[in-house]
Amino acid sequence: MTMKEALLYSKVKDAVRCDLCARRCVIDEGEAGFCNVRVVKNGKLYSKVYGLVDGMAPDPVEKKPLFHFAPGSNTFSISTSSCNFRCDFCLNYHSSQRVEPVGKEFSPSELIQLAKKYDCQGMSYTYTEPTIFMELCYDTAKIAHNEGMYNTFVTNGYMTGEAVDLIAPYLDAASVNFKGSANKEFYKNLMDVPKTEPIFNSMERMKEKGIFIEITNLIIPKVGDFPGDTERLASWVLEHLGPKTPFHFSSFAPTYKMTHLPRTPASVIEKHINIAREVGLKYVYSGNIPGHDYENTYCPKCGFKAVERYSVYLKRNNLADDGTCPKCGTGLGMAGVKWMRTGSGRSRFF
Repeated sequence: MTMKEALLYSKVKDAVRCDLCARRCVIDEGEAGFCNVRVVKNGKLYSKVYGLVDGMAPDPVEKKPLFHFAPGSNTFSISTSSCNFRCDFCLNYHSSQRVEPVGKEFSPSELIQLAKKYDCQGMSYTYTEPTIFMELCYDTAKIAHNEGMYNTFVTNGYMTGEAVDLIAPYLDAASVNFKGSANKEFYKNLMDVPKTEPIFNSMERMKEKGIFIEITNLIIPKVGDFPGDTERLASWVLEHLGPKTPFHFSSFAPTYKMTHLPRTPASVIEKHINIAREVGLKYVYSGNIPGHDYENTYCPKCGFKAVERYSVYLKRNNLADDGTCPKCGTGLGMAGVKWMRTGSGRSRFF
């Protein structure tokens, strides 16, 4: 297994403090941090998962979900084992909750070559939290940019300002994933996350650095269905990120330690969508409800269906070449248009 010295850490007396994740774990010699993959050896902090990839696939960028960044493009997704959260409802628990990492070793340049082989226009660091494999993200993202490809994070946002500053020159977009509308008790009890403030701080930092942001919010029946918290979260996004920030509400499917709960009904997702729209957000979407009308992008001015989707797959992209409404010319908050693909037909990975 390849060990790579960590990019961000500090000496604290006889221990080491990791400065990537907002937990800022203070780790003694021979021990690992909360994520299980950052260990101290001879007074230095090392990553146990550098290049040790346990998940990879070519995906439509809409799967991240990123609906307003490089629509229609393909992205090569990679992940390593473990995470800095302990979500009882994690879809990728077989990977994220590992104590000892597994995977196959790849160099950053090999990953880029694989992405090109599968006709991908960008790289996505996803499935588990990219913060915990930041060294691999950083080295791969630099090569991707040099090759004219984009980079995206699918992240819980629980990172330090230093981590944002480190990756910012090479990170084009981030899908920041919330659960339960950022309810603090929900995060403590079901995710083992002590506070949510670092997530908002990192999003503000991302915006300052020019990183395009989309928000996803998982709604879980009975334990994570908080209309008041959704209104507060949407209001924060409106004020700090802007009304054109895409906001996705994902339906929960029973999994891991929460198989006793039902799937989120479409009517509940629609309720939260309406809350966010009433707050003033222009682009609010449903997730995990294939065929739902709120999967599509409509022009807020003339009502034209500019992008049509089915689940996470593109059906038809009618956008003008500059990402505007082709009927009235209204800007639709699109980014990464140089990687955009227009026209009809689902991704070849469908």
